[in-house]
Amino acid sequence: MIPASVRPDGAFTVDVEDYFQVSAFAGRIRTEDWDQYESRVENNTRCLLELAARNNTRGTFFILGWVAERYPGLVREIQSAGHEIGCHSHWHQLIYDLGPDRFRADLVQARDCLEQITGTAVRLFRAPSFSITAVSLWALEILLEEGFDTDSSIYPVRHDRYGIPSAPIVPHGITTASGVIREFPGMVCEVGRTRIPVGGGGYLRLIPWSITRRLLHTIRSQDRPLNVYIHPWEVDPKQPRIAASLKSRFRHYQNLSTTVSKLQHLLCEFKLDTVTTVLSHENITVMRSEEIGRSQCSVPVLSGREA
Repeated sequence: MIPASVRPDGAFTVDVEDYFQVSAFAGRIRTEDWDQYESRVENNTRCLLELAARNNTRGTFFILGWVAERYPGLVREIQSAGHEIGCHSHWHQLIYDLGPDRFRADLVQARDCLEQITGTAVRLFRAPSFSITAVSLWALEILLEEGFDTDSSIYPVRHDRYGIPSAPIVPHGITTASGVIREFPGMVCEVGRTRIPVGGGGYLRLIPWSITRRLLHTIRSQDRPLNVYIHPWEVDPKQPRIAASLKSRFRHYQNLSTTVSKLQHLLCEFKLDTVTTVLSHENITVMRSEEIGRSQCSVPVLSGREA
């Protein structure tokens, strides 16, 4: 593990969810039917735990409450391995579809479940499919009211499901009526005025490693921390296939067989740690929530990622 005094290159994060819970299949699979599907989240998460241990890497695991309820032993395994526990909601619903009241209820349900299992406070959150956008910034205030101090849900790109295209690309604080929350945004590399998402989810699977590596080194040369993310189902090319649209199937299944080798390269080359450790080494500039996204930049519409 990286000594606490050493500044890591960035964070290694895992969104702990099963293959049938992703937003790409939400129109095909109802939440009330989740128990009818073969669960593969335990073995796939253990694969990631083994990969992290092999590379002396700690990370932050944003765990779905539904998963934690059914597999509390898995949550304890993650915690015992030295990783940080964060919340990924309970039912994996898009925040802007839930609205404030339903979001709060879902958040509290997941938080309470995780805290009961771990015996520690859970203070970090990542929204399903990065769904804190310009129309759901109200969620940050609710997070603070429910005891969270760190969010990693805003992706500074334009996408058909998520993103605030010109939001800050560096860790920052956001002032709300309930206080200041730290934001660790989704990772992009700026090439001219274009932001290229890199190093996580579908972006890691779809982009050749040689290009990903170059983009990650560019980010580090700008003294910005990496924010790597992955899902357990992305290391499982033999998972059951779900009948869905061509776009959804491409996003979910493309290049699954490349995930482990790319992660191995990434974890071997870069020193990654928990979100909290990474942010402890960063100078955090605070801005008002209404300022998010005011700056202008040229960003592509990208659709290669599913949460």
